[in-house]
Amino acid sequence: MSMSIASHSSSPPPKAPYTDHDDEEKINAALNRYKEKIATLPKEKGWVTKDLYMYQGFWHQPGRVNSIEALMAIQDTFKAHPTDIYLATMPKSGTTWLKALVFALVKRHHYKNNTKSTHPLLVSNPHVCLPGITIEIFRNTPFYAEGDSPRLFATHIPYPLLSQSILDSGCRLVYLCRNPKDVLVSLFHFANKLRDKSLGLMTFEEAYQLFSKGVMPNGPYWDHVKGYRKASLEHPENVFFLTYEEMSVDIVDVVKRLANFLGYPFTEKEEAEGTVNEIVKLCGFKNLSEVNKHGLNNVFFREGKVGDWKNYLTDEMSRNLDEITEEKFKGLDISFPI
Repeated sequence: MSMSIASHSSSPPPKAPYTDHDDEEKINAALNRYKEKIATLPKEKGWVTKDLYMYQGFWHQPGRVNSIEALMAIQDTFKAHPTDIYLATMPKSGTTWLKALVFALVKRHHYKNNTKSTHPLLVSNPHVCLPGITIEIFRNTPFYAEGDSPRLFATHIPYPLLSQSILDSGCRLVYLCRNPKDVLVSLFHFANKLRDKSLGLMTFEEAYQLFSKGVMPNGPYWDHVKGYRKASLEHPENVFFLTYEEMSVDIVDVVKRLANFLGYPFTEKEEAEGTVNEIVKLCGFKNLSEVNKHGLNNVFFREGKVGDWKNYLTDEMSRNLDEITEEKFKGLDISFPI
């Protein structure tokens, strides 16, 4: 009988990002521990926060999770396992989609046939199912129990800034990038949803100017992509590089290649029974956005379209970003057909 992807789990459901009130103390301790160091760093106007800080060649926002403090704490204390799987992206490059696909793919044997559809991706957000290491570093109670394997984590951290523990572990890492013009548009909308009201809304012109200079969370965009692309060329057995655009064109092929890279290939029987297509459907934009249409989770779903930048960029803006992209990515075989 075919394994149903949308089924009851024999494993406990994923924990929420924060379940331990004591985590607040660890966050505050990190904020205080790195406060003096951050105060000395160059800064620029932020997107969601008032300021961004330049640290080790990249821009970072201060605050709580996905912050410069979290990055510093990860570099100081995070311990990777050789069996870990890390998903790395720039913000607004398809993170949510990639998390859902990898979670469903790797965990597909945890879910058995059942009449009640309680797969975690049908009842919660992919960001709950597959946590970021910037959240994990602040937990008193780890997301994964001792001995769990593989551990699945996501990150926006640039490749050169990953903790030495991750770089030395021999773990697998998947990187997803997206056309910079679509990243710009998506980040513009996302930032305006989350910005403090006291900062006022960003105009698209402001967002474009900052993005063009490389000033964005975890940016410059081009340096972020280059770091992982070079790593994938040097260490193809450890780093898998793909684009949002190729996922949009042939997601079935991408899922199969992901499965092979991660060590969870589909059997002939699974392919014949439609398991790959079940995973694709479960993790599709329409399904995920419907599950997460209420509350804060909704900010992670806008349109997910390829080429939406055409509705926002002037011809001059588009040419300028194309010129920067061509120069920065020369020799790296990175292309965005639309």
